[in-house]
Amino acid sequence: MNFRIMKKLFFLYLLFFPGLLITNKAQIKQGIIYHKGWVDFNKNGRKDIYEDPEQPIEKRVDDLLAQMNIDEKTCQMATLYGFGRVLKDELPTPGWKTEIWKDGIGNIDEQLNGVAYHPLAVTKRSFPYSKHAEAINIIQEWFVEETRLGIPVDFTNEGIRGLCHDRATSFPSQIGIGSTWDRELVRKIGNITGREARVLGYTNVYAPILDVAQDPRWGRVVETYGEDPFLVGQLGKQMVLGLQEERVVSTCKHFAVYSIPKGGRDGNARTDPKVSPREMLQMYLYPFKIAVKDAGAMGVMASYNDYDGIPVIASSYFLTDILRNQWGFKGYVVSDSRAVEFVSEKHFVAPNYKHAISQVVNAGLNIRTDFTPPKDYILPLRDAIKDGLLSEQTINERVREILYVKFWLGLFDQPYINDPKVADETVRKEDAMQTSLRACREAMVLLKNENNILPLDKKKFNSILITGPGATETTPFISRYGPSNLKVISMLDGMKKVAYDEVAIFYAKGCNTFDDDWPECEILPDQPPIAEQSLINEAVAKADSVDAIIAFMGDNEETVGEGRSRTSLDLPGHQLDLLKALYATGKPVILVLINGRPATVNWANRYVPAILETWFPGELGGQAVAEALFGLYNPGGKLSITFPRTVGQIPHNFPVKPRAQADEPEKGLYGSGKTSIVGQLYPFGFGLSYTTFDYSDLGISPEKQTAKGDVTVNVTVMNSGKMAGDEIVQLYLHDKVSSVTQYVKLLRGFERVHLQPGEKKTLTFTLHPDNLALYDREMKWTVEPGEFDVMVGSSSQDIRLNGSFEITE
Repeated sequence: MNFRIMKKLFFLYLLFFPGLLITNKAQIKQGIIYHKGWVDFNKNGRKDIYEDPEQPIEKRVDDLLAQMNIDEKTCQMATLYGFGRVLKDELPTPGWKTEIWKDGIGNIDEQLNGVAYHPLAVTKRSFPYSKHAEAINIIQEWFVEETRLGIPVDFTNEGIRGLCHDRATSFPSQIGIGSTWDRELVRKIGNITGREARVLGYTNVYAPILDVAQDPRWGRVVETYGEDPFLVGQLGKQMVLGLQEERVVSTCKHFAVYSIPKGGRDGNARTDPKVSPREMLQMYLYPFKIAVKDAGAMGVMASYNDYDGIPVIASSYFLTDILRNQWGFKGYVVSDSRAVEFVSEKHFVAPNYKHAISQVVNAGLNIRTDFTPPKDYILPLRDAIKDGLLSEQTINERVREILYVKFWLGLFDQPYINDPKVADETVRKEDAMQTSLRACREAMVLLKNENNILPLDKKKFNSILITGPGATETTPFISRYGPSNLKVISMLDGMKKVAYDEVAIFYAKGCNTFDDDWPECEILPDQPPIAEQSLINEAVAKADSVDAIIAFMGDNEETVGEGRSRTSLDLPGHQLDLLKALYATGKPVILVLINGRPATVNWANRYVPAILETWFPGELGGQAVAEALFGLYNPGGKLSITFPRTVGQIPHNFPVKPRAQADEPEKGLYGSGKTSIVGQLYPFGFGLSYTTFDYSDLGISPEKQTAKGDVTVNVTVMNSGKMAGDEIVQLYLHDKVSSVTQYVKLLRGFERVHLQPGEKKTLTFTLHPDNLALYDREMKWTVEPGEFDVMVGSSSQDIRLNGSFEITE
């Protein structure tokens, strides 16, 4: 009988007897492989241990591993990049039987996702969503049915701003999410991203980014939660939990010490972090430790930088000793792009690629990822095995860890999406869009509000000029690492929508984000070119007939992001020239920042009456910002990263060692005159509100505790103003005397609380021993006896209540 006819008959069988089989997939030439409760992946006509869902994962892994040959094992250790990136086919073709993945593949990345900014990856199978789910089923079917052992593929994808897929739900940049300080929101974002991933066919999401951003010149600050390891760790933990609750692997990145390349430089540098071992463990590894030990992250991406002369990806200290032996990591490690190649090409610690491969696999790498065909890695990997550079035992361990994840995902129990049509009903559901809008709102930080000019009174300001390059630019709302093809609400459109007919809205561009002289104009400042000056003049002319001016300024995707480090933090191009010209009109000016890193807006801070930080918002950002400006929403975010006053202060961040950022007095001890700028523009944890909050009733219990006990801190916060709003209560600790120098303040608790006028709430923070621990002189993670100061307040500098407790022997 014709195979196609047999397949159609089998689908009819499923239609009438759906309960007898676990999937709607058909048969292969050797006979039916889909049985009630199990799949005959190796097509041998019997239920092997690895095919039996009732068996423990460990036994299933051992059974499958024993049946694999070296070609099949090495194929599991590579990524196949998706259509338009490496893979030239949207769906399987007869030619696949001659490709290296005829023996399987570890994962397929970004397959048919319609990734932004990559025209070769444009596909008609990314939307409607069910088309993508159907395509993934077809690809998975090929690997199950056409490879000898039928090992399913792990479909990976990016997801730091929502799932990196055509028209998935979008969220603000991670630096904006960091400024929400909202655990519950981040958990929800993880759930939404994971839920959409699953119904579309993705089983592994490369998120969250757990890098601690201590140098704002670095381009990828926009993709981090901020500069404090505790905040990054707590928010990252929620993202991991949210994703993995949807049975999608959370792959955390970039492990490790990736976020502080020398001088904040990126591009071809991406290396040479200057960090001491204690600082490395306590600051830069801390969030990964929380994600793995507390949240059970099943994926880690190894970075391409070195640490103390050894590439991280070739370091057994990082990938095996710390990650697996100390933290108990059970998932698999994937390489960042080119990380393996850099071992011999950039770091020059291996004589050739084959030796580089042996180093990284011996160190603990499971799967290599790069934008080249997987055979470029698999073939020299096999040569390294033949040459004795890699043992069979090591290969077995690496493959074992990959298979464990695939069994954990349930790919051997249900390799397919049961009903692709569910995707059309699931992605961008109303609750997801409401969460997206909520995230845009909560990410905003009010930096200045002189004389309470905000929120704008529509009766007083009935005509407003909207200007600045950010007013209509929408590209920052879409990230290469997030959803694409979105209908973004621009700032101008948002203002028009919220203003209704009550306020007349006028528009003038004012200037571009930057011109042809940028970035040279940052070190050789000059007058704006004729074209730019013309735009400035047009805006100034229109300002004469309005009551107020709102200037939308900052970054776009060309000034911040991966490979876009800077030597200045000033507003790019001639935006400051525009701002000064607008101010000179005498009309009230509100500055709205749309950016991905701290900005040294010193002039604006001195002269402009109001400044609102919005970061790179999601697709609904224009609506959220307009609501805040007109008082329909009260911004309550807090900075998750310090704003320095100049790049000359860098590093200038939080947390900080005693007197490391102290003033230089003009007279007295160490007085050296007026030699440098001191103090930050806006400190860590800072953010204003349209209302006020009072703190009272600090309680600490017990006042004395052993090193293994918990300490409870209670505090009452009240909305003492006239408008409902959010306050982010922050708890800081200081170990008064320790065996090694400790930070002046360590964030060890925070809570975002919404209060109506006059409403009060009592918050409880529990300090566990791990919150008090440090790496002592012997590099042991321990709690030392002594007195701890407790500081509770509205920012790292605005401390409202103080107390203490003692840890006894």
